[in-house]
Amino acid sequence: MKISIGTNIKDGPWGGGNLFAINLRDYLIENNHEVVTNLDDDDIDIILITEPRKTSESSAFTHIDVFNYLRHIKKDTLVVHRINECDERKNTNYVNTYLINANKIADSTIFVSYWLKNIFEDQGINKKNNYVIYAGANKNIFNSNGFLPWDGSSKINFVTHHWGANWNKGFEAYIKIDNLISTEKWKNKLSFTYIGNLPQKFSFKNATVIDPIAGEELAEELKKRNAYITGSINEPSGNHHIEAAQCGIPILYINSGGTPEYCNEFGIEFTIDNLEEKIEQLLQDYRDIENSLRSYPHNAPKMCENYLNLFEEMYSNKNDYLSKREFNLNSNIFSKTLYNYKKKIKIQR
Repeated sequence: MKISIGTNIKDGPWGGGNLFAINLRDYLIENNHEVVTNLDDDDIDIILITEPRKTSESSAFTHIDVFNYLRHIKKDTLVVHRINECDERKNTNYVNTYLINANKIADSTIFVSYWLKNIFEDQGINKKNNYVIYAGANKNIFNSNGFLPWDGSSKINFVTHHWGANWNKGFEAYIKIDNLISTEKWKNKLSFTYIGNLPQKFSFKNATVIDPIAGEELAEELKKRNAYITGSINEPSGNHHIEAAQCGIPILYINSGGTPEYCNEFGIEFTIDNLEEKIEQLLQDYRDIENSLRSYPHNAPKMCENYLNLFEEMYSNKNDYLSKREFNLNSNIFSKTLYNYKKKIKIQR
């Protein structure tokens, strides 16, 4: 199959959506499928919409681009829409409506958590062919090789990492743990490292801050610490805690968004009000949590296998999917000529 992934793939640290596209691209190529990240070819079998918002730097094409491709180039190309974003995550009020509208041309929809799937279905997205495929990280990079667990007596070193600097990434929790380090009770028992971007004009009092890093360099830094915290609010999935879990690091995770679906049984759940109490519980249960992480189920190969299985199922039953479409692809000579002209100009650039 020829599959187009709608992501402008970036090198270096660039967030979870970029890592998803890299992992899926590499897996598909390894399994003898052709992968592109545009709509220039006239023989694409499956289009994966990952970011339909034209204003997003990560968007390779929008749902409108996909509709025009179907209308003018190849009507029987199948369309899958991956949704990993929502208004709830950054306190916006337009994302969900936009994605629901963009989703109208999708033959199947993939959500990164049941929490996210329920939000969109409650708000009116088409419920046909909706699936949840959990995210995962590259296990050749994010694994427990070289990780040294907490010894039970020395200072415990917490870490977190984020590409985005939105306040909802968990800064209320991170400020609280940062402040605990100043107290008599915790100053010799606890440290905290933040890896990634910070909100403008914000700084920690006690935490060590490391600029954004990715890949093996990131994995190495994570494994220098022995506990992980994520306070991210309304996170649909989040790669950060997945990468930590794959490294074998026990997790303190906030009860919010899709995060508990990934971290349940592999860490301790907390709220802002009981954070200190839950840190103590993590110390008490540390060995059991560390042991449970040896069977952590989420990783990139498993995620990509699930995507490929869906693609192959759709391709094998193409006519069934096409027959259920509810949109009109009628074209005319003028609109097709104009489309091809614009496409030619774009390719020449």
